[in-house]
Amino acid sequence: MKRSFYEKTKSFFINMGKHHRFLRIPAIIGLAVSMLSHRICLYFKTGTKRFACTVFILLCFMVGNSFAYPVFQEENGFISGEEKETEAVAVVDSNIALADERQVEYENMKVLEDEDVVDGYKFHDMENVDKYFLDEILEENADTNVRFSKDAEQANVEPIQAAAVEKPQFDAGDWKLVLINKQHPIPEDYSFSLGMIKTIKGDMECDERIIDDLLLMMQAASEDGVTLAICSPYRDLSYQEYLFNRKVRAYMKKGMSYMEAYSISSQAVTVPGASEHQIGLAVDIISDTYLTLDEGFAETSAGIWLSQHCAEYGFILRYPKGKEAITSIEFEPWHFRYVGKDAAEVIMEEGLCLEEFWDKYL
Repeated sequence: MKRSFYEKTKSFFINMGKHHRFLRIPAIIGLAVSMLSHRICLYFKTGTKRFACTVFILLCFMVGNSFAYPVFQEENGFISGEEKETEAVAVVDSNIALADERQVEYENMKVLEDEDVVDGYKFHDMENVDKYFLDEILEENADTNVRFSKDAEQANVEPIQAAAVEKPQFDAGDWKLVLINKQHPIPEDYSFSLGMIKTIKGDMECDERIIDDLLLMMQAASEDGVTLAICSPYRDLSYQEYLFNRKVRAYMKKGMSYMEAYSISSQAVTVPGASEHQIGLAVDIISDTYLTLDEGFAETSAGIWLSQHCAEYGFILRYPKGKEAITSIEFEPWHFRYVGKDAAEVIMEEGLCLEEFWDKYL
């Protein structure tokens, strides 16, 4: 019977130890090594399927794991480390290049006004921005039945008076109460129809369902001697991206990294995809005597009138002073959001922001 290689090797070391007294120790070592090697080979030979399954499971884990997958891709050259960091950011401007890292007093950095960040275009000075005043709207719509009667205004105010008695119930699915912020971007299935108001400068767009109350509010202010103007109604995604990315670029020019610039920019300009302007429910309001969007507007007759009467027409001051830690947006006395008269009355009377209203009532 033909002997195997293992049996020949084993016999060789046994004979060597028997016939050569001085080679017994090497023979024992050789015999032990050959026997161990044989056992290991035999173990793998009889466990092929078991080891194949183990390797397959490990490969599946590496590819499917949410932490290992980016590393797996990078090591194989599919994406670079810079691309990984870019994908982690919600909005990316392809024209932005990361600034050189250097020491910046980030915590003490002032939030830049737009006049500080855009060369040749001062957004907060409102020089190049269309402003829609009530008289211009009336003049353009002189031949049409625009919604401006005293009876219509009273009809819109009366529900508020009844609401205080009936204690209205609020529904989280109500379109008027949709919560849009950094943590709650615009839902993919959210839909609305834009309505247009003709003005001398062109059409002003916003959600068509808020137009009646918006125009009535402007008329009521005018009757009280306050001239309001809408300067920023509906914005599409591309324009919101432009506003946000120019702010980021300005901070990067001052030495910030992209992530630092992104973080501080989001305190002044809403992150694209999370702006109420994109769903037509928010408007920026100024007056004929104050044409800048800054905190000083709160002290003007227009700012005071709006804070006292906006709820009568379904609007709220969206980013109140003292609520920055909750809204993640600096105080904006010019930014008003439509939520409907019932909710507006509760929010303004109780001094809430929309996030707090959701926590308490929805």
